[in-house]
Amino acid sequence: MKKKKGIAAAALILAASLAAGGCGNAAGETGSAAAASSSADGAVTREVFAMDTYMSLTAYGSSADQAVHDAIAKIKELDAMLTTGDDTSEVGKINANGSGTLTEDGKELMKRSLELYESTDGTFDISIYPVMELWGFPTKEYRVPDEQEIREALKLVDASKIRFDGNTGEVSFAESGMKIDFGGIAKGYTSSKVMELFRQEGVTSGLVNLGGNVQALGTKPDGSDWRIGIRGPGESDGDAEDYVGILTASDKAVITSGGYERYFEKDGKRYHHIIDPATGYPAESGVVSSTIVSADGTLADGLSTTLFILGPDRAAEYWRAHADEFDYVLMKDDGSLLVSEGLENNFTSDRKITIVRRDG
Repeated sequence: MKKKKGIAAAALILAASLAAGGCGNAAGETGSAAAASSSADGAVTREVFAMDTYMSLTAYGSSADQAVHDAIAKIKELDAMLTTGDDTSEVGKINANGSGTLTEDGKELMKRSLELYESTDGTFDISIYPVMELWGFPTKEYRVPDEQEIREALKLVDASKIRFDGNTGEVSFAESGMKIDFGGIAKGYTSSKVMELFRQEGVTSGLVNLGGNVQALGTKPDGSDWRIGIRGPGESDGDAEDYVGILTASDKAVITSGGYERYFEKDGKRYHHIIDPATGYPAESGVVSSTIVSADGTLADGLSTTLFILGPDRAAEYWRAHADEFDYVLMKDDGSLLVSEGLENNFTSDRKITIVRRDG
């Protein structure tokens, strides 16, 4: 069994040409947070371990230190609230009891999750958790369930059976045994909240890398766009050949889902963690990785998983209906890339690229 760890697991890492304050080598950190560091250009960078991954936050300017401090506090708050591995967390209590009440962040996450469920015709489904448990991904006690087990677990997967009051935050399930997991959207939501905090505290240039989920505030201090390297499925940790390509962006989230991030092997076959709620099995859509670029980090996170499951043709169809909200890069099984036309002038790669256009 094999699982990538820490920064090595990141589907996205900052390109080597980034100014000081990009993602450092956090793989050696074992505490909850490393001490903040400053540079001559006013950058404050801090690393933290949360949500089962290493994270790096960078902000520039006179208020940068306080902004980073407050952002890490928010990350820890969300981590404690959303974890499924603790029955005392907000989500853990709901899963254990079959009902409960969400606070403001939880209400927003539920609202956005149910909107994505509707928008994607059920492809994005936070009620997938019983199937994830069956495969052992939450506990890392991996196994390949039989078809009967999967059929039974799939009876509990249907977000339309989540009863949710957006005003009170009250949640309950129509079927006993249903459980939820915000893991497919939580880091994107978190990066968006960090951007909000940065703006509130006067930061106009900053960057966060939450275990590979990258979101940029404004441009780099010199006015140029951030350069973000999209990692491929290679085994090495940051070598140039691992990059699918380089994206230039400002005020955008760049979030990737890949089958190489979390997986195990059994009898020579690899089973990854991106489960198709229609089948209960790891998605086999002809896609190796799915990168979403959007001003909305929450949307980008949810859609990175969704487009991976949909595959090239259905992903293009969905994008054409929502092209004003996001763009994407899909890496196919053969190593070639599908890039939506909104990124045509912002993305470079040595791989074969096909531009997906709105007019088909």
